[in-house]
Amino acid sequence: MSRTTPPRPVDVTALFPQLASLARTATRLHPRPGAPTPHDSSVGGPLLWPADEPWPHCAGPHVWDQVNAALSPQDVRAQRRDRADAAGRPDGSTETAGDTTEERAVHQRADAGHPWPGGPIAMLPVAQLYVRDVPSLRPPGGSHEDVLQVLWCPFDHPAHPRTTLFWRSAATVADLIGAPPEPPAVQFPGYLPEPCLLEPEQVTEYPHFMELSEELQQRLKDWGRWQTAGAAVDSFYAPAPEELYMNKLSVAPGWKAGGWTRWGLTDPEPRLCPACGVEARPLLTIATSEWDAGTEDWAPEEDRSHPVTSLPGHPPANFTSLDLARGYDLQLHVCPASQDHPHIELVQ
Repeated sequence: MSRTTPPRPVDVTALFPQLASLARTATRLHPRPGAPTPHDSSVGGPLLWPADEPWPHCAGPHVWDQVNAALSPQDVRAQRRDRADAAGRPDGSTETAGDTTEERAVHQRADAGHPWPGGPIAMLPVAQLYVRDVPSLRPPGGSHEDVLQVLWCPFDHPAHPRTTLFWRSAATVADLIGAPPEPPAVQFPGYLPEPCLLEPEQVTEYPHFMELSEELQQRLKDWGRWQTAGAAVDSFYAPAPEELYMNKLSVAPGWKAGGWTRWGLTDPEPRLCPACGVEARPLLTIATSEWDAGTEDWAPEEDRSHPVTSLPGHPPANFTSLDLARGYDLQLHVCPASQDHPHIELVQ
């Protein structure tokens, strides 16, 4: 099934022609639980990884957390299966008393936790994107690789997982790695992505309100100009029409490649390459949720027949089971000049 973003309620460039030159194409990835292979674009799926290439490990440091018990990836997956099984029971019970012997053993291991790992630990696959599925995706520096692979260390460094990026040419990978190593533990269950297939869709985005010029910001605050669009504009936004722009017309929520940066936790700040000072560009947004109460207008047409509360994950519409910085997104920016320059991680 494909996923289709509903048309925007108004043509924002008809009301504010200055925005037309600022339009960018973003690819909404629409991850949904599935069984990806190494030859698929995916979230949390197996990677097209050469058998003769060492698997990346994180050297740390991995600081011991006295509050949270570390969990093995196997036990996180078992907990998720338990919750899914419990939801399917006739009484809907999720109480431990109703669990099977195997389920109780998982609960006990999870409660006890695992020792925090010492030394390097294997990184987890987060995303794999083929250029054939995301045509606007291009490696920095003008090279011709056609696969982007993102992995992370499932421990805070210091406030979110540390990511690493690999670009490769699919045609050069002959023999694939068997079962790649996994970390002995993850800091939080929300750092282990649920395997998902993608349903890429291109949309048009405009800059966040706070990245616009002062003159354009003032025009967007003029409710009278918005009213020229007639009934398509919701009068709920009359006291602050810029909220209409931010919620429904500018930056798409959820997993996406390219587009504009989404702000909210902080005001916009420069994203300059640490190596050369060139402005870094948005590469990938790793999202906790595909949409929320403020951005549900972006929910795909195919999902609108389901009540939000019936969608999987916590919060709802969290199909990947990730939870970053208590519900925020991790946005990766790259230098357009070179793959060798470090990328920038931004939580918003």
